[in-house]
Parts: sequence; C-alpha cells; structure tokens
Amino acid sequence: MTADSTPTPEEVPTRPSDCPAGKSDCSIVDELVELRQSLAELSSLVRTDPLTGLANYRYFCSALEQEMERTQRSGQPTTLIMLDIDHFKKVNDQWGHDVGNQALIHIAGLMRQTVRKLDMPCRYGGEEFSIILPNTELAASIPVAERLRRTIAESPLSVDDKPLHLTASLGIDSYLLGDDASLNELVQRADHYLYQAKQEGRNQVRHASLPKVELVSREEKDTLFDLFGRGADDNQGGDAE
Repeated sequence: MTADSTPTPEEVPTRPSDCPAGKSDCSIVDELVELRQSLAELSSLVRTDPLTGLANYRYFCSALEQEMERTQRSGQPTTLIMLDIDHFKKVNDQWGHDVGNQALIHIAGLMRQTVRKLDMPCRYGGEEFSIILPNTELAASIPVAERLRRTIAESPLSVDDKPLHLTASLGIDSYLLGDDASLNELVQRADHYLYQAKQEGRNQVRHASLPKVELVSREEKDTLFDLFGRGADDNQGGDAE
C-alpha cells in the first residue's frame, strides 16, 4: 500500500504506447521515458529512509493519516506499533556509529521479514521505528509485536564474527471508529506503552487495555442469579427447620 498514487520505478513503462506528437519515429520518446523514470525514483527517495530502506517519517505521517481516515469511513480499526532499540546509545559508544548503523539496518531487515504483508514498517527517527497495521484490532496486533520482539532478541547482529545481541521495546495502541485523537496523539499513546515497556525492564511489549468481551448476556446473568438466589433461599429454609 502506498500513501500516494505516484508510480514506482518498476511500474513505469519502458516506452510510451503512443508518440505524443503522433509520429511513428518520435525523437522525444526516450527522453520522456527517462523523465518518467527519474520522477518515479525521486518520488521513491522522498518517502524512503536512505539508511534502512524502510518508509521514512514523511511517508509514515501520510500513510497513518490515510488509514485513520479510512477507519472513520469503514469502521475498521487502525493499530500502531512503536518500537525502540534498547540501550542503543551503548551500542554506539561501545561499538562505534558504523556498527550502530548496521544495527539499524539489521532491525529494519528483521521487520520486513517478520511483519505481515499488509503492515507498513517505517523508520520513525533515530533508533525508533513504527509499524502501521491497517484493518487490525488491538488483540490481533499483539502476536505480531511479540513475534517481532522475539525475532530481534533471537537474531544477533554479527560484527567481525562476534554476536551483538539486540533487544527492543514495543508499545501498541489502536484507533477506532469515533476516536477523536489526532495523528500525534495516537503516536503519543503508543509511545506511552513503549516507555512503559522500557521502565518495566525492556525487551517487552506493552499495549492499551483490551476491550472487554461479554461472554454472557445481561439476561443470562439475571437468570443465573435468580437460580442461585433461589437455591440459597431453599438451603437457608432447610437449615431453619
């Protein structure tokens, strides 16, 4: 899914089907193709993080806003996962910034391999990443986040044949029909649970409260209460005798 309709380089035709001038031998065809390809490549650069290859912050804002609008039209929830690499400053201090960049690329690769095809992994900034999950309830997003957290913890980065073990903390919140939160407010809500995960020991997933599911209707509860109530009264009557 893309936040706009600009074609990717793969979607740009190698040659236009018809000459703009209506001639069989058109001198501007090759130039037109090159311009189209350049436009597609520039558009891709505008929305792609050059280090990790993930979608960048600009794309993230556009795509999340689009999904939030879709939620208000369709009623299908949009869920946001915020991810932060644990102790990333120590990685830079002990191993150097080049290794820090390798760590970011490594995490980005694991995100691509682990999240679902419909999900949109992005680099939010620094060592923080985000994943937009369209049409996804909070309960369905938790296994996605847990799988990613586990994959990161179990997949050390190899640096000069030495393993660099990395972990990440993740926070999750969902945007529902009727929610009046702004994009920034939704990010802050997911960030709140991310920081909660860090405060509680890191390498964890924390999320908003799951909605309560009524397994027994109110009428069924009243019926059960009446039955148990009569049973208690009967026992009390027997004891009195």
